[in-house]
Amino acid sequence: MSAVVYAAALVFGLSCVVLLRRPGTAVRTPPVLSACAAILLGSLVLVCAAPLTLATVNDLTGVPNFGAPLTYGMLSAYSCSLVVLLVVWRGGPRARVRRLVRATIVAYALLVAALVVLFVLADARTERLTDLDTYYARTPYLREMILLYLAGHTAATVSMCVMCLKWGREVTGVLRTGLRLILVGCLLDTIGFQAAKYTAVAARIAGHDLDFLSTYVAPPMASLGALTCSAGFVLPRLLPTAVAHWRGLGDYRRLAPLWALLRFVPTAPKPAASWWRSPRERLQWREVSIHDALLALAPYFDDRVRVAALDAALRAGHGAHQARLAAEAAMLTDAARRAANREAPLDRPSGYRLRATEVSGTGGLVELAQAMSRPPPAPAGTTVR
Repeated sequence: MSAVVYAAALVFGLSCVVLLRRPGTAVRTPPVLSACAAILLGSLVLVCAAPLTLATVNDLTGVPNFGAPLTYGMLSAYSCSLVVLLVVWRGGPRARVRRLVRATIVAYALLVAALVVLFVLADARTERLTDLDTYYARTPYLREMILLYLAGHTAATVSMCVMCLKWGREVTGVLRTGLRLILVGCLLDTIGFQAAKYTAVAARIAGHDLDFLSTYVAPPMASLGALTCSAGFVLPRLLPTAVAHWRGLGDYRRLAPLWALLRFVPTAPKPAASWWRSPRERLQWREVSIHDALLALAPYFDDRVRVAALDAALRAGHGAHQARLAAEAAMLTDAARRAANREAPLDRPSGYRLRATEVSGTGGLVELAQAMSRPPPAPAGTTVR
């Protein structure tokens, strides 16, 4: 069980790395900083709750079950961080936000102090690593400690569920998806972990035995809920970047035919060979190189080639836009051939501007590159050099 809990804690904690890709910016962004604090505290809760950790803490302190108030206190801190995150998300006047944050921290600090006092007053001499909640459910002071930490955590997760439901109606796209994942994670925690704990403890107090809910159902549900929440925290920040890189990689590959034609132009800068460059950086290098090459080839543009190719494309049934791209591809191919053969520029080069140089973004270059792989049909009885 400890290995599974540690793995969940590691994955949960790693999601913080995604949010802190730019630590300087994240520190100045309260929502990101609050989310990171919640993730780190949630990871520590999972680590502290592992039976191996509990046994180690008990051995080091020499106090049986000392790991219990440590875990419950850490869980209360995690609950506090969730409430603080809600306050920051809601926003409002800075003074009001600070006041609510301080009030939340004070309230949960008092809760943690109460947990410690109740543990000190209780008689918990028998070490229990996996079933302490149910084993001591009828023990004075420990019973109150168990119910108190559960109540504090329930208040935080229910508030988070309400906030996600309310905010989810007001936003769209990937942010809404992230909120839904956080909602699912909090529901798994509330229903799978807390409800199981409440039921098992109540059964023990009433003289019945439903310990399996607390021992075998609650821990994996808590881990699953934490992982789902981490996905909700990370997705709105990670997905747009991942999609942008994926699109950049696609455009980079679609520009390959055009780059293959122009890469030998002497004035075209060659991208630095760096395997760690992101797809967007590689695309930017290729864009700059292609534009510089097109500028260098402008003295070789021959309107006769372009007009002949345009006429052939129109006769072949292409639309005006596709015919223009086919004509530009033919003229560019001819210009690249002349430059590669070290021919002299035309005495009267064309003043024509390629569409790819008139539109912003990569779309124009991609269309031209695709036209390169579809050479236009030659006009009947005409030979295009």
